[in-house]
Amino acid sequence: MALFTIEHSKAAYGVDFAVYGAAVAGLAVALVVALPRAQWLEIAALVATGLAAWTAIEYAIHRFVLHGMQPFRRWHTEHHERPTALICAPTIVSALLIATLVFLPAWISAGIWRASALTLGVLIGYLAYAITHHATHHWRANNVWLSRRKRWHALHHHHAVRPHCFGVTSAFWDHVFGSVQPGRSIHG
Repeated sequence: MALFTIEHSKAAYGVDFAVYGAAVAGLAVALVVALPRAQWLEIAALVATGLAAWTAIEYAIHRFVLHGMQPFRRWHTEHHERPTALICAPTIVSALLIATLVFLPAWISAGIWRASALTLGVLIGYLAYAITHHATHHWRANNVWLSRRKRWHALHHHHAVRPHCFGVTSAFWDHVFGSVQPGRSIHG
């Protein structure tokens, strides 16, 4: 299995879900078991902050990196040309980025437990993104939320002139930064 390929076998593609699912479960259990109850509110707030931060990270990466910077733009174009192909960032790359850009700075500035809580929120967001993005391309929508996400992401894939609708798990940042397809409702 190649560690740095963007198109994956079914097994390698599934590793992302397994690794992040295990990381979320393990980190959540560690926080609940190891922390005194007096810190749970602060830790819960940091998890929520990490999750909220993920939505902005997701938007920024998709809009400015995947649609703006080479070689990422070229790689992402592959996904647009073959949306059902198993194309995604290698797990080793996403894990190293999260560890380097989220966990380590938070650990240095706020300590291990706060860094773990913030990182847990980001990991939950990343896992939600990975599942949602997979679902938009491979699952039939059986609820209103997924139907909306599928329509929103289809608008992104079928842009005529300029890309829009960059949010996968949420349309919030598209509305904030005006990257909504003209004429679309706020419900995206």
